[in-house]
Amino acid sequence: MVAYFPRHTIAWKVEEPAAFRAITLSVVESGLLAGVLLRLVRALALAYIPESRWVLAGGAIAVLALALCAAAAAHLANYPIRHWVWRAPAFAVMAVVGKMATSLILIAAHRERLGSARADWDDWPSMAARALLWDLVLICVFALLLAAVVQIVRSALLRHEHRASTVVAVHEGRTEPS
Repeated sequence: MVAYFPRHTIAWKVEEPAAFRAITLSVVESGLLAGVLLRLVRALALAYIPESRWVLAGGAIAVLALALCAAAAAHLANYPIRHWVWRAPAFAVMAVVGKMATSLILIAAHRERLGSARADWDDWPSMAARALLWDLVLICVFALLLAAVVQIVRSALLRHEHRASTVVAVHEGRTEPS
């Protein structure tokens, strides 16, 4: 078994995480950054995709949804599954806050689109509610599916290593096998 804690305190080292990982550790930073970047990419995509090309616009929105799921996975991967219960919705809320703050700036610059027309200040509350609903549902469903896949793969790997007692301990939520 791997020793997680050194026997002597001399062996302690302070290791700073890489820049990308440091950002993904914070639910606020990663959520806001994902929301801002995705809203800017959406604005660029909708500005340059012709209105007659609905398939391209739908494809761009699908790619943005996948990018949001990837950003959520990058954040959630840093924590145990039991913490995902609050981290996934918090990430979704922070992403929407970032999106809607960017949307306010784009509305002020007359660059925010709502369908084929430009968005106005009166459109912002309904855009925020719609974004919150869709992002919250998307990220929570994605986190549930990801958690199921992680548990299945983890159990399969432990069974492959013939560690049945660890599989039972993980299933029961214990930290140490009996």
